[in-house]
Formats: sequence, C-alpha cells, structure tokens
Amino acid sequence: MEMSFRWYGDDDPVTLDKIRQIPDMKGIVSAIYDIPAGEVWPYERIIALKEKIEAHNMKLNVIESVPVHEEIKMGLETRDQWIENYKQTIRNLAKANVRTICYNFMPVFDWTRSELDAPLPDGSNSLKYDEKTVKDLDPLSGELTLPGWDLSYQTDQLQKIIDAYQDISEEQLFDNLIYFLEQIIPVAAEEDVLMAIHPDDPPWGIFGLPRVVKNVDSVKKLLSSVNVKNNGITFCTGSYGADPANNLVEIVEAAKGRIHFVHARNVKWTGELSFQETSHSINDGSLDMVGVIQKLLADEYEGPIRPDHGRMIWGETGRPGYGLYDRALGATYLNGIIHATKSKKRQVT
Repeated sequence: MEMSFRWYGDDDPVTLDKIRQIPDMKGIVSAIYDIPAGEVWPYERIIALKEKIEAHNMKLNVIESVPVHEEIKMGLETRDQWIENYKQTIRNLAKANVRTICYNFMPVFDWTRSELDAPLPDGSNSLKYDEKTVKDLDPLSGELTLPGWDLSYQTDQLQKIIDAYQDISEEQLFDNLIYFLEQIIPVAAEEDVLMAIHPDDPPWGIFGLPRVVKNVDSVKKLLSSVNVKNNGITFCTGSYGADPANNLVEIVEAAKGRIHFVHARNVKWTGELSFQETSHSINDGSLDMVGVIQKLLADEYEGPIRPDHGRMIWGETGRPGYGLYDRALGATYLNGIIHATKSKKRQVT
C-alpha cells in the first residue's frame, strides 16, 4: 500500500516538511480549496500544487476532493453544465498525471460531528458524534462548522437547499448519482482516472437529508449500476464502521477490485448511532483494524491509504481531526500491520 497523508495546503499548520519525516510516507492527498464547487480546476493550478509537493520528495497521489455541485445532487435541469465542468477537471487532472479522485455525494454537508474536542480517558481529545445532540442542532445557526463543509452559501440559500431536499428521497438521490456517474465515468475511463466515492459520514440520515452510500447493499448497487473499474469507492473504515451493523470485511469483499483509496481510522461505539474517534489501535476502538488491513492485503490492494481523523494529543491544537502527531502515530501503526502481514506471507510462501 502507498502510505499517504492529507494536507490542506499552505495554510495547513501541518507542513509538508513535517509530513515527509513520517516513516515510509509516499503520497500527499490534497485539493485546490479555493475553487467554488462546480468550477473547472485550471491545469496550471493543478501543476503548481503537484510541483510544490514533489519538491518535498512526495507525490500528489489523490485529489480529495473535487466537490460535486449541489444542483447535480438535486437533479436540477442545470446539472449538465456542472457535469461538463467536472469532466474537464478530470481531463486536467489526468493531463497532470493525477489518477485518483476521491469525492462524495452527501447533500449539503460533508462529514458531521457534534463535538470537536471531546475528552478521552487518556487525556487527549477527538471528534465525537452524539445522535441526540445532532438532532437538537440547527445547521443554519452557525453553532457548528466543520472542515469540508461548504460555507459559501448564505443562510437563506442554505435554507432553500435544505428545504428542497425534503422532497428528494434516497431513491431519487441515488438515481441522480447514477446519472452523474454515467456521464463522467466514460471520461474517467478514457483518461485512466479512478473515481473513488467516499461513504456518507455518518452513514445514516442527518438534518432530514437523504443518504445513499452507507452499507454493503449500497456499495453493491453503486458498483453494479455503472460496472466499470473506474467507478469505485473510497473504503473509509471510520465512516462505514460508525454503524455497528456494517461488517467491514464484507464491504471489502463486495468491492474487491473496485477499492481505489482507503481511509483508516478507528471509532468507539458509545450508544445507538453514536461514536467517538480514537487512536488507530484495536485496543482503543470498536473496529478490527488489523483484520481489515489484512483483508485488503489478501485481496492484493496496493493503492493509497491514509491515516484518518487523529486525536489531538500532547497539547497540539489545530484543524479538528487533522493534527500531526496522532495521524503520524496512525501511519506508523498501519505500516506495522502492513509490514508484519507481508513478512508473514513471504515466510509462508
């Protein structure tokens, strides 16, 4: 596997100089964050980002993400113009030799948590999701904002979009996703680009909004509806694993050969539809990180993987979930599993 790290650009307090010191770090996962959703990414901007990363002896191996315009998700008549822009961005990324794009189809909001610095027993803090708290939250109030949320909408615009989604069922949203994929995947195949959809996070409805990428059944439906290798998934252990009903190994098996990117993080189930993020260790969370990584390796997955959403430890402050120290520990932990598994396999064969 290709160990990678999320980097939020020049404003990220976790610099490329620091990231490159993590053992076996090969790839950087990043994006151009100031381009509005739906607009074409200029080739020159992509090259500038790529060259900046390569100057630190790493490579831009995944774009996370190219946002999907809300009008595409909603299936409005205007969606085709945004889809054409998306196709051109795929072409520009391919021209720059960037071959994996992570994206999501979550309405309005990206990943959602109810608390950004919830304490853990060891004295660190991390992101937490409590279902009761989220039910009481008003997403229009500004009480909570998270990295990845599109904050460009004014309150009245956001209200109109949320209201519109009340009339869009999960089946309709899925149909809109398939329409989008039927348009872009031929371009991705022509350009040798792998599209990797991120699951809904958490994988159940929030704020009255529909969800469509949440379990093994939705993965099977997604992959079979547009049955081309370039249409694949980002396998995120923390997103799928937030729901105790999801069997992570079963999802890996269902998506065999179509997993193009892996997010590895652990969560501790704290109640019905509630969880808190932990260290990557199997002793701290509810997920079998060892078993999942071993299954990926058994299926010969060798693509990019990144440690996801770390705790804040040793007094570090910064972007919630995206500090340096715990994600670096996570990368080392994951590499330990990978190296030990491969070594054992060599000894057996």
